[in-house]
Formats: sequence, C-alpha cells, structure tokens
Amino acid sequence: MNNVFHFIGEKPNRIPLSLFLLLCLNVLLAPAVQAATPFAISRSASYAIALLGLMTLSVSIYLFVVIFQPEKF
Repeated sequence: MNNVFHFIGEKPNRIPLSLFLLLCLNVLLAPAVQAATPFAISRSASYAIALLGLMTLSVSIYLFVVIFQPEKF
C-alpha cells in the first residue's frame, strides 16, 4: 500500500491515477445510487449521477483549498 501512495505523490502520474481512482470509486458508488432511487433508472444513468456527484465533490474540495491557500496557486 505504501507503494501506491508513493506512486500517487509523483507529479507526472497524478492525473491519470487520480482519474482511475475516481472511476473505481464510481464503480463502487453507482450501485448504491441505483438502489437509493425510489424509481427505476438505467444503469448508465446511475453511473452518470454518481460521477456527477463525485465531480461536484472534487470541485468543491478544490475550490475550498484555493480559497484558503491562494499562495499555492
């Protein structure tokens, strides 16, 4: 597990690995979204809703960091 965190910390590999981890999290989250809806939705719609939620959370965290640590950017 330590190698994974070291691999994430390297600058050139951050974006592809981050996208991969985001998609893996989406695979785990989409069935929960599909099960939580009161009406029947398609599998692709549940993946889209889960991905939209994860992207919203990611942008919120990014903006929070930019507001409170502007000297890094």
